[in-house]
Amino acid sequence: MRYSNRILSAIMIALWMNISVTAGPPNVLIILTDDQGWGDLSLHGNTNLATPHIDQLARSGARFGHFYVCPVCSPTRAEMLTGRWHPRGGVRDVTSGGERLDLDETTIADVFRSAGYRTALFGKWHNGTQGPYHPLARGFDEFYGFTSGHWGHYFSPLVEQQDELTRGDGYLPDDLTNHAIDFMRRDDSQPFFTILTLNTPHSPMQVPDTWWDRARDRRIDKQGTNPDKEDQQFTRAALAMCENIDWNVGRLMTTLDQDKIAEETIVVYFSDNGPNSNRWNGGMRGQKGSVDEGGVRSPLFIRWPGQIAAETTVKPIAGAIDLLPTLSELAGIKGVPAKPLDGVSVAALLKNPDADWSDRLLFAHWNGKVSVRNQKYRLDESGRLYDIENDPGQSRDVQTDHPEIHTQLVAAVTEYREHVLSDLVRKSPAIPGWPKDPRPAVIADSKGNRTTLLPARDAILSADLQRSSRHPNCSYITNWTTTDDSIWWNIDVPESGDFDVEMLYTCDANQIGSVIELTLASDAIAVFPVLTATIDRPHESPLIGAAEDRVPRTESLVKDFGRMKLGTISLSPGIISLSIKAKTVAAENVMDLRMLILKRRTPDGDE
Repeated sequence: MRYSNRILSAIMIALWMNISVTAGPPNVLIILTDDQGWGDLSLHGNTNLATPHIDQLARSGARFGHFYVCPVCSPTRAEMLTGRWHPRGGVRDVTSGGERLDLDETTIADVFRSAGYRTALFGKWHNGTQGPYHPLARGFDEFYGFTSGHWGHYFSPLVEQQDELTRGDGYLPDDLTNHAIDFMRRDDSQPFFTILTLNTPHSPMQVPDTWWDRARDRRIDKQGTNPDKEDQQFTRAALAMCENIDWNVGRLMTTLDQDKIAEETIVVYFSDNGPNSNRWNGGMRGQKGSVDEGGVRSPLFIRWPGQIAAETTVKPIAGAIDLLPTLSELAGIKGVPAKPLDGVSVAALLKNPDADWSDRLLFAHWNGKVSVRNQKYRLDESGRLYDIENDPGQSRDVQTDHPEIHTQLVAAVTEYREHVLSDLVRKSPAIPGWPKDPRPAVIADSKGNRTTLLPARDAILSADLQRSSRHPNCSYITNWTTTDDSIWWNIDVPESGDFDVEMLYTCDANQIGSVIELTLASDAIAVFPVLTATIDRPHESPLIGAAEDRVPRTESLVKDFGRMKLGTISLSPGIISLSIKAKTVAAENVMDLRMLILKRRTPDGDE
């Protein structure tokens, strides 16, 4: 067996000091997919696709029979990161700032970096974009991907590398996997903690020809619980994307084998919610967005050769909130977050799946709806009780058969609402009901990221302006026709500084000449202009994405946006409204705006 440099160093030191040799801390690789349902694996009986590499990953370690996440993306990520229910961390939406994880929460990356790991995240972050919400401020040494909830184009798209915009290389899931492989291979003097958050099979449904050609005419033998509502082309596209995921998982496992570090590496695989369409999912009721079984049940596979026996099946229920304490215990890390965790370590079950284990409750929440699951039953959002072990499709309400269990679970949901969901309302007491996010975007200070992105997604628009889609995550602002129109962002400036301002935009050659003005306002200062610029350089682009879509999308198409420097502004500490308006409109449309970019100047004035 070839040992890594890290292990060889430990052996040499141990021999020199005449002490017993023990293996060093394990590497950790977490693979998180986006909108892949429990049923999107051949291992689970879906004959519509083949996922041999993921199936082998599952068989070579532990499979969880009933593992639960949230109905949508950002809450699941928050619970995985913190080991706590997502409302405790302020996550209340999937866009427009509501996806941000409170800054007083400790993340799993914080825990592992503090223990001496080098940490990286490749792919979709979805828990905050600006300043201290950015992954580089949440425990990760490296970041390559995007912070938004979804991305508009998957072939060589605009992405972030660290906190700078750059152009991706090829199909995004393949590119992200390449970066993860490079990071794992780069330096073995420290163990690595890597999260690979693939963006598929989330829409838009784009996949290379290699995978689509295998699936485009495939017979769909297993259908969703509502066959009349299934879009089979969407299903084929989703399954083609899942087979691409499988290929990338195979590349990751091959890397660990080639580098002789498979036995030193814990590999975790799961998804962030139920399937994003009505396709086969084991007969369960519900899909993405639903708090029913099919909306929140995910695969979970954990492999650690030599430590977790192959073909281990874990029967007790578990959830994303359990990953932080479980992985910390497996890695021998004692320092866990100071805040109380809602999750528990299931490491003992990985060693002995028959160990004594108390029943517990796992809650699912989205958009004010709550369900709760114990080992056998689920209480749905309407208060109906189902025996999930025998009725995964939730077809028969059994509350009259089990009134005591029904009463217990109803009381548990009431307590969850009072002691967990109420956290969101307490953080926004002036806003009744389910609040929109009142937190301003935090501008990078001199100790963190230098660059702050202010995308259209996070902007507030005057009445006549429009986003390019009702799904704001990867949208741009259009229909900018008058000097009355305004776009603004509420920002928090923690530290004074000078910032170079740029924008990503498109403007046809026959539309140039409009004059735009940036203004600042706050409770302490009246509205005043800080920068004026003329759009004197066209940047034209057709809509991009439709040619690569395998089925029509509901999200916005994108453009190849140009980058234009507007000038430099000085910002003082405080909560400020940063607004952009047109002083003059040269033609019919000022421009289409994707985002503003603020880059803090260094003390010596360098850009």
